[in-house]
Amino acid sequence: MLRKIAVSLAALLVVSCSDQPASPADKPAAPDTTTLADTQRAQPPAPAASKPASNQGFRNVTIQKQTDSTFQVTGEARVFEAAFSWVVEDGHRELSAGHETANGGAPAWGPFRFAITVRKDRANSTLHLLLFENSARDGSRRNTLAIPLP
Repeated sequence: MLRKIAVSLAALLVVSCSDQPASPADKPAAPDTTTLADTQRAQPPAPAASKPASNQGFRNVTIQKQTDSTFQVTGEARVFEAAFSWVVEDGHRELSAGHETANGGAPAWGPFRFAITVRKDRANSTLHLLLFENSARDGSRRNTLAIPLP
């Protein structure tokens, strides 16, 4: 009987000292060899976008760069008869201008979406989009919202 106990204890000792795990669940996790460069290669770069901007006439306005010269503008406007205008300028000159309409007029907030195509005249300049409504009284700009293009 003592011999059986001694053999059993020896077998337990051999199994517990083994380099091999007892079961697949006991295997140590493989080290993560993924590098930052691998992660960056796997994911396409996200298009540049601006932070949402707002004022009394416009809210949640974002600009997303589509190409070097094309930008997608989205947001909401609360303007008279849903009509508003925009200008892209470089601080010295107006490079592009247009008119848009939101899906609803004041006092409601109407969503809008439109695309702009504009090129910089000088590589080191910063372009800004100016959104505004024209005053029905005198045509002046009201509720101007200036947003740098990404």
